[in-house]
Amino acid sequence: MRKIGASTAASLFLFVSTALGVPPISPPPAGKLYHGFYWGGVGTDDHDPTEHDVTAADVAAYEKAVGAKTAWVYFSNNWFEGRTFPDAMCRWIRDLGKVPYIRLMLRSDVDQKHSEKTFTLARIIAGDFDTDLRGWAQAAKAFNSPVLIEWGTEPNGEWFGWNGRWNGGASAGPATFVAAYRHIVELMRKEDAVNLQWVWHVNWLDEPERKWNAFENYFPGSEYCDWIAVSAYGPTTPTTHDSTESFAFKMRNAYPRLTKLAPGKPILIAEFGCDLHNPRVNAAHWAKSALDDLFSNRWPAVIGFCWWNEGWQNDERKKHDSDLILLHDAALTRVFHDEFAQHADKLQDTMVLKN
Repeated sequence: MRKIGASTAASLFLFVSTALGVPPISPPPAGKLYHGFYWGGVGTDDHDPTEHDVTAADVAAYEKAVGAKTAWVYFSNNWFEGRTFPDAMCRWIRDLGKVPYIRLMLRSDVDQKHSEKTFTLARIIAGDFDTDLRGWAQAAKAFNSPVLIEWGTEPNGEWFGWNGRWNGGASAGPATFVAAYRHIVELMRKEDAVNLQWVWHVNWLDEPERKWNAFENYFPGSEYCDWIAVSAYGPTTPTTHDSTESFAFKMRNAYPRLTKLAPGKPILIAEFGCDLHNPRVNAAHWAKSALDDLFSNRWPAVIGFCWWNEGWQNDERKKHDSDLILLHDAALTRVFHDEFAQHADKLQDTMVLKN
């Protein structure tokens, strides 16, 4: 395996891509974990976080605060804003020696819990967006460096328009999602965008908790994803009464299901986090327990993790705003800094490419 050092990452990416083609990203060496970065910023009266409000300065500030480098930058590519590959963003991420991790979001807005207005699963399957998807894939191929990509984030959660509830329910919803997922992957592979490494990403809990909505029913098959990922949050608003269980509780539910469904597949904790002001859960304590468990190798298939740094408004009352931004809480920042210092030998801060 080839380890890419941060100081020469951009030039090595270019050399590897030009001379050898683009090799896939490998899991980190045994006993190590990748550490990713997500930054969504703070929602205001006139701006909802669009999940790509991140700059190189944000990356630097976060890494300085926690005392550790990150291996990828995670962000959304919203098709209501444009249907092109986010080349400029991917380039500055690559220039930092990191891998872009793109949430390909075929959606009409950032609002949740409604059926999709434009980019419906039926229209995806029918090929209505094939021209745009081909152009996207061609631009991704031209980027000529490794990219992590997911489509259909958390399909077992009814908050997204690709959940089965909005696409035929129990009788057809999950199968329709699988057909759309396969359509997108097959189309992009036909464009020879081999630098795209596909991640299938679910929520730890099926919502609604119905047999038809189990995340297993949304699995497109091992040949359609390279890695799998899971979201596992504590309470995400100051007023949330549920979801107060530990990170370990959530992993006890999801991990055995994931490893049974896709044996041997690497698992990412693509999203985890906890609101800073929920009176029922101390975010710093919740995070420390989660990091202790992650670094203990309690879940051997897990190869990396990423905290969801974002704040947003929930209603007209300011005190009800969600805030999961690590840098906004000194105790939480200290937990990450101390855990990373204590387990420095277990962090893999640059992606490893297969020979």
